[in-house]
Amino acid sequence: MEQEPEKKPEPDEIVKMEITGITQDPSNNMPILILKSEKDDTAIPIWIGLIEASAIAVELEGLQLPRPMTHDLLKSMLEKLGGKLQRIEVCDLKENTYYATLIIKTADSEVQIDARPSDAIALALRTGADIYVAAKVLKMSQQVDISALQDAIKDNSDPEAAKKEKDKWSEILENLNPEDFGKYKM
Repeated sequence: MEQEPEKKPEPDEIVKMEITGITQDPSNNMPILILKSEKDDTAIPIWIGLIEASAIAVELEGLQLPRPMTHDLLKSMLEKLGGKLQRIEVCDLKENTYYATLIIKTADSEVQIDARPSDAIALALRTGADIYVAAKVLKMSQQVDISALQDAIKDNSDPEAAKKEKDKWSEILENLNPEDFGKYKM
């Protein structure tokens, strides 16, 4: 019996994704978050800031910090106010900038809140919410095949490479100073 080809998503559909990892852009040392489809090798790279990468890496590594980070605070607020993060959606791509939406279920409604993808993903990791990307965004990002990203990310099946990548991010997190977060005038 011949298998039918997998149906391509419609432009308004969303595709469930998972975090493959965080790596660094070799040209500018900026962190890149890699999201990959759960069904195939479609992946998208999202360039994020060091602070956002740290917030995601802390959760991916299961590190316990002495005080809550902003995303931990948001999770607590949602819980205390009776809301639940249902899912996040990377919903648009404009001028090389990704946009995301938090879909929050409350007692009497569903609320959608605009967010940066890195913040939305950090919150999704903390709440166990699913991560989705709109099919139109995948198409606009030219449906990067994960094999095209092999130079930018380590093969997770290679334990030595995965350990080196983990050690690199652990070192970055351990060496963060307050000055790394910028100075703001009040």
